[in-house]
Amino acid sequence: MNLSYYLKGILISVLLLGFIASCGDDNPAEVDVNPPSLTAPGAQEVVLGNSVTLSFSVTISGGYASAQASAQNGSANVTTEPASGATSGAVEVEFTPNSVGAASVTLTVTDSDGQTDDATAVVTVVAEQTVFQVTENISSNTTWETGNTYILGGRITVLAGATLTIEPGVIVKGEAGTGANATALLIARDGTLNANGEANAPIIFTSFADEITPEQVAAGDFTSPNLDPDISGLWGGVLILGNAPISASSEGSDITETQIEGIPTSDSNGLYGGNDPSDSSGSITHISIRHGGANIGEGNEINGLTLGGVGSGTNIQNVEVVANQDDGIEWFGGTVDVTNVLVWNSFDDAIDTDQAWAGTLDNAVIVSPEDSAFELDGPEGSFTSTGHTIQNATIYLQGNGAEELIDVDDNTDVSMNNLLFFGLDEGGSLSSDYPDYAANPDGYAITSIEAIIPAGFTVTDFFPGLESEVTEIADLNAATLGADASVFGWTWASQSGALGSLGVE
Repeated sequence: MNLSYYLKGILISVLLLGFIASCGDDNPAEVDVNPPSLTAPGAQEVVLGNSVTLSFSVTISGGYASAQASAQNGSANVTTEPASGATSGAVEVEFTPNSVGAASVTLTVTDSDGQTDDATAVVTVVAEQTVFQVTENISSNTTWETGNTYILGGRITVLAGATLTIEPGVIVKGEAGTGANATALLIARDGTLNANGEANAPIIFTSFADEITPEQVAAGDFTSPNLDPDISGLWGGVLILGNAPISASSEGSDITETQIEGIPTSDSNGLYGGNDPSDSSGSITHISIRHGGANIGEGNEINGLTLGGVGSGTNIQNVEVVANQDDGIEWFGGTVDVTNVLVWNSFDDAIDTDQAWAGTLDNAVIVSPEDSAFELDGPEGSFTSTGHTIQNATIYLQGNGAEELIDVDDNTDVSMNNLLFFGLDEGGSLSSDYPDYAANPDGYAITSIEAIIPAGFTVTDFFPGLESEVTEIADLNAATLGADASVFGWTWASQSGALGSLGVE
């Protein structure tokens, strides 16, 4: 009897425990949710001054809630994120650096349960690229930007149909080279150069050896920090070719186009000449060409600025040429006018004209050419033009020992006026062919000259046959002719004090 009650008690206890357990099934045990998982992008590089977008891959089992970015050496902002509750996606962060060097961005993602994970992207911040190597011809419109230096790795040609725009303050440097490897910037026929510098930001063409920088130019210093203004032949120069008429011949027959001096005949981009007097090759102003004149062959150097068949539609003004192994500027036919030219230390002629150039050079300063201040030639074929004019020029000759002040011959088609000569050296004089030139039937003449004649000499010693056009003056204070030198304040010659030391400013 007692055993029966005992067994019943056990049974009732078991039933009660089962009931209690069944009641507990209304709140099942919670399932564990994994925290977010992030994958950072690979190592990134960004140029100082720019921003970079970093994309982090995320898996969020508990549902996406939020993301927060932090950065070292810069600032970071979340720009793109998954929708609320999403279980996967990408978070994009924009990073902007503060300085060159190492940087990082850490992204922290939180899910709906408050769980978090983070990942870090490594970023290297590099300086903005400001030096560019140019090794290919320019076949499409191209801009060389202010603040940059462009290194010519050879003879670089702006091809027909392409325009090269060079912004103020740009520095163009030519690598060393001679012969077929001489570096130069060549503007082919139907190519265009727009190189419009400014008086406070000239465009400088120089040698790779020159340590001048865009930062120096931006600060207003246009002088070379390491090259003297008489070092020449370190690279080629600038050549501009057009479709304007020229007077040339080959084996006794007239030709309307020919290969420019300084470019190998194997390069057809060196052809110039045509029948379009108003042809345009672009616009060039406030440029300084330095240390050029590389030799490409026996007695064949590149001029500082070569103008072959350049038409009157081209704008050229405010040009400085310093230390060129060959001529400062040479015209081969064409019709282009050029205004405000300074040639300092040319080791052949300062100004050279050929092939019936029919334009005007107005306002020029020439300092210490080694050969002639002016070598002026005329037509080489039967075609003749209206001739060219050189006016308002100041010429200083002492130092390099110029052989001839003005070199003309019997077919020179030039008229010259308002010239000022000083610093005359013994031995330098008017060309011996002047009488043949003066007898020309076309009215070309050299008139209105002032000159400071050194003690012990006479006007005839320097200007035989032209005495009636020469007025002897005591010093530059008495001069009424010559160039307006005030427009050359932007040049190296002016900033170096070379012009001021001569009294030409």
